[in-house]
Amino acid sequence: MKLNILGCYSATPRTFTNPTSQVLEINNHIFLIDCGEGTQVQLRKNKIKFSRIKHIFISHLHGDHFFGLVGLISTFRLLGRDTELHIYSPKGLKEVITLQMKLANSWTNYKLTFHELTNKDSEIVFEDEKVEVHTIPLDHRIYTNGFLFKEKPGDRKLDMNAVLNENIDVSYYRKLKQGADVTNEAGVLVKNETVTKAPNKPKSYAFCSDTAYKEDIIPLIKNVDVLYHESTFLEKHAKLAAPTKHSTAKQAASIAKQANVGQLILGHYSTRYDDLNVFKTEAQTIFDNVVLGDDGKVFEF
Repeated sequence: MKLNILGCYSATPRTFTNPTSQVLEINNHIFLIDCGEGTQVQLRKNKIKFSRIKHIFISHLHGDHFFGLVGLISTFRLLGRDTELHIYSPKGLKEVITLQMKLANSWTNYKLTFHELTNKDSEIVFEDEKVEVHTIPLDHRIYTNGFLFKEKPGDRKLDMNAVLNENIDVSYYRKLKQGADVTNEAGVLVKNETVTKAPNKPKSYAFCSDTAYKEDIIPLIKNVDVLYHESTFLEKHAKLAAPTKHSTAKQAASIAKQANVGQLILGHYSTRYDDLNVFKTEAQTIFDNVVLGDDGKVFEF
């Protein structure tokens, strides 16, 4: 997996910071997660091909998470896109986007499919043979979901020296990869584990922004490789987090620790803070493996 953070600051864009948007590369997919104002500029700066984006996941309908979407949809049209685009979002976004296109008489020349979400329980919203995406119900001022991206277990790996020593016909290789025992050319049953190796451990990524501290999500994100969790405020401003339904760096770290995640990425910082390092320092009092998200940062895991 490769995560490219295009923007990770709250509220309004500035000349040197951008609102929330991320690109996750996983098993030949490029998923766009949230689309704050300026996202398409950030996509160009980070040399991400527009044509490879086929699925966009929007967490909620606050502007700093989707105001860049109609511009991106329009640019796709101007570039002559003909590939279908799927958008997964809370109910209401389709109405917003189609009204803008209607009033501008700028309908897309490609198929635009909205998957509008209303379920307050976790559900699978995308699945193919290699990847599945689940919603993570969050606690914000309006209906909001995080997203859990999970690789499916891959095929077993052939130990070719062992396979050749056992004289197994090539026609059985696919079955071996699928975990089956097979019969060799001498008619002897060969146990799968003697000629194959376990596949790589499936990787997972959880995106959780925006939300108040919510322990309910812990079972959903248990043991994920990487968790991005909003940390709008420091603990000294916790009194601001409660009414706005946001989290502190310390609260994000508490979720990470209880969920036993591999790594915590902080983000969605309030622009009141000049030094981001204090977020990391605060979070590490609870959870060790903390990194700071920032615009343009790339993480591979």
